[in-house]
Amino acid sequence: MIQPAGARRAFLQKLLVAGGMTCLQAVPGLSFAQTAYTGKLLLTLQLDGGVDVTSFCDPKANIPGEKEINRWARTDQIRTAGNLRYAPYARNSAFFDKYYRHMLVINGIDAQTNSHSVGVIHNWSGRNSEGFPSLTALFAAVKQPEMPMAYLNFGGFGATQGIVRSTRVQNTRALRDLVLPNTPHWNNSQKFLPQSDLDRVMALHAKQMQRGVANTAAVGGNTLNRQLYIDALSKVDSLAAFAAYIPAEDKLQKERVLTTNIISSLHQQVQLALLAFKAGVSVSADLFERGFDTHAKHDTDHPLLLGNATDAIDYLWTYAEELGLANRLVLVIGTDFGRTPYFNASNGKDHWPIGSTVVMEKNAAFGNRVAGLTDEGHNALKLNTTTLKEDKVNGVLIRPAHVHKALRQYLGLENADITRNFAFSTTESFKFFG
Repeated sequence: MIQPAGARRAFLQKLLVAGGMTCLQAVPGLSFAQTAYTGKLLLTLQLDGGVDVTSFCDPKANIPGEKEINRWARTDQIRTAGNLRYAPYARNSAFFDKYYRHMLVINGIDAQTNSHSVGVIHNWSGRNSEGFPSLTALFAAVKQPEMPMAYLNFGGFGATQGIVRSTRVQNTRALRDLVLPNTPHWNNSQKFLPQSDLDRVMALHAKQMQRGVANTAAVGGNTLNRQLYIDALSKVDSLAAFAAYIPAEDKLQKERVLTTNIISSLHQQVQLALLAFKAGVSVSADLFERGFDTHAKHDTDHPLLLGNATDAIDYLWTYAEELGLANRLVLVIGTDFGRTPYFNASNGKDHWPIGSTVVMEKNAAFGNRVAGLTDEGHNALKLNTTTLKEDKVNGVLIRPAHVHKALRQYLGLENADITRNFAFSTTESFKFFG
């Protein structure tokens, strides 16, 4: 159960005392006083392998005389929710009908590749070669780089380029053991050591860390890392806050078997990311779901994967409401690239460079909007960067860099000193967000 802020703070102070951590508070320059972050929180959902967006947010019916694009189009037709068009596939209807007011769909994004490795780098950094951080890493580095777990990555692309630390949280027991080292997770009433012995151990540890921080001959990076380590374990808004929020094993979201080869932890990733946000220890996170590379059995596997993804997104917004976070979240949904607008001999679809990105935010001004155009054969069309209408002569094809540049502007990152080191200096600006 989530506790009120005042009760939680008092509880965590007692928790740290009981765990023998109070001695760490004496380190010079460290304090429990901390300004709470109340700004936006960023999530990305990386749908790995290449989503068939013609069966999602850029629906395509079949063209007489051409290869069949989608088998659902034999008996059904493209549907609408507000200004958005979607395919009658998987559980799309429930998803789009519920959330279209909070969605910006950007179609016709040219990844300029059919390679997974390049497509992933391009779509999640904005550049088609290594060297730029992920959007989530940049967000954490600009907004709150000193948080204990400022940037969470559950898989997929997570390059930081050294501007912020990234954290994987896939073993909640290990986190509890780190924060509460004297309490075995299988029996909360039992202690490994008498509390007086643990207090002496922690006091010695604190003195050693304090000497390390005070050592003027130490390399600057080592000193900073020691201080950040102490910070993460000693402050009230710290790893202890996150550990206090993590529910018991039987209350954690469970893995879900989607196919014989795919077991999804996406719902648990959502749960842990939102709890880290609620605890005040993180500001950005990458969620990750694999399996969309359906070169065979496309219409068997793809609906299962898409349905699970939209279910997880629904859970994200529902749970965020419960935690009081929904008004602060920005969710970016994307993939490597698209899939061919026809089937191969194995009833699958192969790689296609044209894909889509969906941005979600509760009651945002950009909601219920579609940007980007593709023709009936799912080829990207050139657009005027201001009007977003087709412009065959002077228009520009949308690339991932355009999406990232617009997102940086919208999220307030573009003018930060760190961002200037990774600028899209020759990239046009599209008015995706109005």
